[in-house]
Amino acid sequence: MTKKADAVIIGGGIHGCSIAYHLAKYGCSRTVLVEKNFLASGGTGRSAAGFRHQFGTEVNIRLAAASIRMLEGLAEELAYPYDIELLQGGYLMLAYSESQLEQLTKNARLQQDLVGAGTQILMPEEISEIVPDLSLDGVLGGSFNKRDGHANPWHVTQAYAEAAKRLGVEIQTNTEAVEILYSQAKVTGVRTSRGEVIEAPVVVNAAGPDGASVAKMAGLDVPLYPERHQILVTEPLEMFIPCMVISFQHGTYFKQTPHGSILMGVGDPQHEVKDFNQLSTWQFLEDVARKITFHMPVLKEVRVVRQWAGLYDITPDSQAILGGTPELEGFYMDIGWSGHGFQLGPIVGKVLAEIITGREPSIDVSAMSVERFKTGRLIPEPACV
Repeated sequence: MTKKADAVIIGGGIHGCSIAYHLAKYGCSRTVLVEKNFLASGGTGRSAAGFRHQFGTEVNIRLAAASIRMLEGLAEELAYPYDIELLQGGYLMLAYSESQLEQLTKNARLQQDLVGAGTQILMPEEISEIVPDLSLDGVLGGSFNKRDGHANPWHVTQAYAEAAKRLGVEIQTNTEAVEILYSQAKVTGVRTSRGEVIEAPVVVNAAGPDGASVAKMAGLDVPLYPERHQILVTEPLEMFIPCMVISFQHGTYFKQTPHGSILMGVGDPQHEVKDFNQLSTWQFLEDVARKITFHMPVLKEVRVVRQWAGLYDITPDSQAILGGTPELEGFYMDIGWSGHGFQLGPIVGKVLAEIITGREPSIDVSAMSVERFKTGRLIPEPACV
């Protein structure tokens, strides 16, 4: 069975659904999205789902500011009838050394110069006013932006998916792309696990941790690998942590959700595996409990409700691979977000759709081209956790 389409998107997370919506909005209504499980079943649905202005590279700062503006008006733009649980309580990034404080200050200045982000540099006593129960042992200062926050990843993804379908996009769940078809250095379509061939001049790889294997089907080798990360959730408590708290020193982050539970994780876990294993472990439970109770001793007696694991799709510089490929016309990639993909999904879907349809992109993302790994022009992000 064969059908024709304007584009095929592989991957049904926030990025795939945002791309689908924006492509349809720009006239590619015969777009087909294929997802091997269900929407948001991968990194999107398993993420901490935060968003922040506080990055340290120009491209991420510009993307983040634009994406946050889109999230703030998302439900209205997409006519989504449910609550996306947008909560803007801020992000607080802690500095435990002069060099860390200097980096946060440098980041804040760049954010202000580029997008007027309004990130503040705080002293310990000011930090204590925001999170009174936070231990200030070793804290020299921090950065804070009150417009950073959290949204529900499933609802945001679903909002884009429903809006895309209204514009004519076909979404096939429980359907895997098993072959990328190409001829004379041009992509021609995708063969799916349903036995269907979808002929299209455009194929988008938005497969997250599976991005390298999808690229390989197109004859391309990309430097991307999966890495397991885990999250722990406590019983619901009265609200007392208004913001996300991050320590690059300890590789930790924690926040309180709108429902009162404390969600916590370790951003650079030494005990994690670099493969597709998504089983949660007791080593993580022990590690995160020790580290988070250092920051918040008041949490020592709080009950744990659950924990889960998901996969980051990581590149050598912790930056995404975004855009077309010189080797294969019509093949585009949106992978490798290294743990900060959810928050940038809205704007990245828009920018990539602009590129695919020949429009001037709203934001210059040429620095994220896969070619940088050949030229050595890496763009390491100093604010990854």
